[in-house]
Amino acid sequence: MSIVNRFSVAGPAGALLFLMGNLLAAPAFSQEQDTTLLNEVMVKAYFVEQPLLRLTTSAGVVANSTLENQSGVTLIPALNTVPGVRMEERSPGSYRLSIRGSLLRSPFGVRNVKVYLDEIPLTDAGGNTYLNLLDVGSMDKIEILKGPDGSLFGANSGGVVLIRPDGMTEQSNEASLRVNGGSYGLFHQQLNADMQPSSKYQFSFNQAYQRSDGYRQNSAMKRASFQTVQRWKYRPGNELRLLALYSDLQYRTPGGLNLAQFQENPRLARPPAGPNPGAVEQQAGIINKTLIGGLVHNAQLTPKLRHVASVFGLRTDFSNPFITNYEVRDEYNFGFRTYLDYADGKPGVFTWRANAGVEWQRGRADIYNYDNNGGERGDEQAADALKNAQHFYFARLSADLYDKLSLETSLSLNYYRYAFRAIFPGGGDPNYTDRNFDAEWMPRVALSYLITPQFAWRASVSRGYSPPTTAEVRSSDQVVNTALEAETGWNYETGFRWQNHNRRVFLDGSVFYYLMEDAIIRQLDEGGAEFFSNAGGVKQLGTELSASVWAIEPRQSSWLRGLQIGTNLTLSHFRFGDYQVADNDFSGNKLTGVPAESVVSNVLFLFPFDLRAYVMHNYTSAIPLDDANGFFADAYHLLQAKVSWTKPMGNRLNLQFFAGADNLLNQRYSLGNDINAFGGRFFNTAAGRNFYGGVSIAY
Repeated sequence: MSIVNRFSVAGPAGALLFLMGNLLAAPAFSQEQDTTLLNEVMVKAYFVEQPLLRLTTSAGVVANSTLENQSGVTLIPALNTVPGVRMEERSPGSYRLSIRGSLLRSPFGVRNVKVYLDEIPLTDAGGNTYLNLLDVGSMDKIEILKGPDGSLFGANSGGVVLIRPDGMTEQSNEASLRVNGGSYGLFHQQLNADMQPSSKYQFSFNQAYQRSDGYRQNSAMKRASFQTVQRWKYRPGNELRLLALYSDLQYRTPGGLNLAQFQENPRLARPPAGPNPGAVEQQAGIINKTLIGGLVHNAQLTPKLRHVASVFGLRTDFSNPFITNYEVRDEYNFGFRTYLDYADGKPGVFTWRANAGVEWQRGRADIYNYDNNGGERGDEQAADALKNAQHFYFARLSADLYDKLSLETSLSLNYYRYAFRAIFPGGGDPNYTDRNFDAEWMPRVALSYLITPQFAWRASVSRGYSPPTTAEVRSSDQVVNTALEAETGWNYETGFRWQNHNRRVFLDGSVFYYLMEDAIIRQLDEGGAEFFSNAGGVKQLGTELSASVWAIEPRQSSWLRGLQIGTNLTLSHFRFGDYQVADNDFSGNKLTGVPAESVVSNVLFLFPFDLRAYVMHNYTSAIPLDDANGFFADAYHLLQAKVSWTKPMGNRLNLQFFAGADNLLNQRYSLGNDINAFGGRFFNTAAGRNFYGGVSIAY
């Protein structure tokens, strides 16, 4: 069964032709000589900024300029411009993210990926990451390391996301207010301020409020968030900074539809079925109130030796009225991270850098399940307390020879365990049952060689490791699953990067093979409650290619002041290895939830009077919805556009008006399928054609 769209499928061949056509046609657009040297893309993936061209790992960068080309209310289109990355949304506020893998483990949120906000892990001790707490306007830059990289960041089997919050750049005083609204009751307001009262102290403050009625029944959301970064540079080379975030997020969950319901009324919430009531009747949704805080100390002890230390904590009040129960979670997490960074050598001849450190986290989750009486708590069904503990030691050594050959070797030793006990009315059993995982080594060896000043080749071998999260060990079926094992695997990869002499053209390609063992798979029972199991081996062979071309470099004259074209291609040949459940053998099937091809292309036009237009097209091929490959969601094409005009109002004040549209082709598709859903309830319909517009004022 499939969803039938009205547009033909381009496929990988068409994507490659389009990509090559863009590159070959680029010189024809230029009416001036290649004289301008454009800025080089820099990343701070391994503690120090370095050119993306020479980075030994596959990476993607979502710069502030990329975020500004979007609506500002969601990260989804911006992150999906990075090949190998797929972000989805089952309903407004219900995000999930995967890197080079599947969304098998993630009904919402982020799992098997490690996420940091500055030097503070957003991924808690139990392995969960609430990425949907962040407002887009509070982020300055996002760097994505693709493939397992536990050498410096601990347990993960998919990759690492490094978020640089607003307020981390050196800049003068500035502030902005942005307000926009749109279809389906959308309203979004952002207030940002970056101030530097003295040479030793600067701070940023970000406040945002967002609401939406949603496209479907029971899909409204609202979020209020506050974030601040305080920086004290008390001595040259030494800095103490405070980072704090509070987010109050509430969103309704409409639930999955079967194919007949999806085709007949895509705006419908999950209706009653058998003994189970519907999503509207039960007021199904999520309420998440989270406070995150941390201190980071950066000290340049000597010209060659630097020490970084951070302490952090997290408190989450989580509620989830669901079809069959009402779950409440109280979550506490705290920890620290510290490392040394030593650099030496003779620049241009031989330089080397060494890092060593440790990260330690502890967490506790008290989980209560009650009857759900139309959105109100009823009698208690079950209650459990889980404690999580993880820490890892890491070391890294890198060397650079004649600014051509970069070599890296790194290693981490990871420890993880959890303990649980039932909580009974009138008191709890003080005895916890422990579940300890063996200590796991995560090595990584990589190199990059600059064949010419513009062409770099890279290769790497790394090991992935990701233990089950708290939400997987004790999922909504209310059973503590002690049999769940950690994902592990080896990733082999090679790739290249090329840029022309003035950086107007940039190409980045990679091929990888990741052999994962004990992949964790999400399943749903008849009532919609989820549970998880290990699926045996998964063979992931993938190709990623991205290209960016300034066909017309930015300039001060002519009716067209600049033209940038970008294309990103992801090919995923992911298959189950030896995977059998009871009498069902799924070995060799396509990996559930993963499209075989996706192509994201964009064009940016710069016009006089600070007028710009941005158009993006996303093609995603058919997606298998169950392990048996009996159901597929058909391919779809998304087209979005944004136009903005900035008007200076004096020397320091800028006024900007913007308007945009999403899903211009009015495709009926599901962005965030419920995989392996009982009764074929796979589909969470995304919004049809919709519009937004707004204004911002910046000082």
